[in-house]
Amino acid sequence: MFTGIVQGIAEVLAVEEKPLFRTHVVKLPTALLPGLALGASVAHNGCCLTVTAISGNCVSFDLMKETLRITNLGDLQPGDSVNIERAAKFGDEIGGHLMSGHIMTTAEICKIVTSENNREIWFKLPDASLMKYILHKGFVGIDGISLTVGNVTKTKFCVYLIPETLARTTLGSKKLGQRVNIEIDPHTQTIVETVERVLALRGSKRENEEERGLV
Repeated sequence: MFTGIVQGIAEVLAVEEKPLFRTHVVKLPTALLPGLALGASVAHNGCCLTVTAISGNCVSFDLMKETLRITNLGDLQPGDSVNIERAAKFGDEIGGHLMSGHIMTTAEICKIVTSENNREIWFKLPDASLMKYILHKGFVGIDGISLTVGNVTKTKFCVYLIPETLARTTLGSKKLGQRVNIEIDPHTQTIVETVERVLALRGSKRENEEERGLV
């Protein structure tokens, strides 16, 4: 479990490609090393990965086919950076919102509006049907960052970023056309899908009643 509060930025040092699989090595900030052990969960751009090797600050992680397909981690090359968050512990402050580290999809950066002390970034999802989970003033995880949704259209949504977020995460260096990982707020997803099921059942019940001449 994670909170969406990025704890540091890690540089990708090496990438080893294998058939439908890859291992990448990142240089973790020293502050994130205490207590780190093999098998620990660490979020990279919001995606939960498992520690497979530790050598000083150099920490290895394996990425399987599905991870490479769903996330932007397959785009990474040595020299790139990722947002890092260690798994949350009981008693930690939840400054963002609870996140699972399970990425649903990626979104393309389609517009960036920069003004003094603010930046507005617009994202377009590959499947417009997913927009039902993006609610005005709701939560969304973007590359592991817990953010509040700003404006929403039928196909796009935006977030507003303060200088602190731009300085502490990789969003400050993102360009048009780049992909970011998206994790939908699980509570929002549950509510939307529950309402859909209830409405579908009511619709089915009414159709049956109409066929039987009861309405």
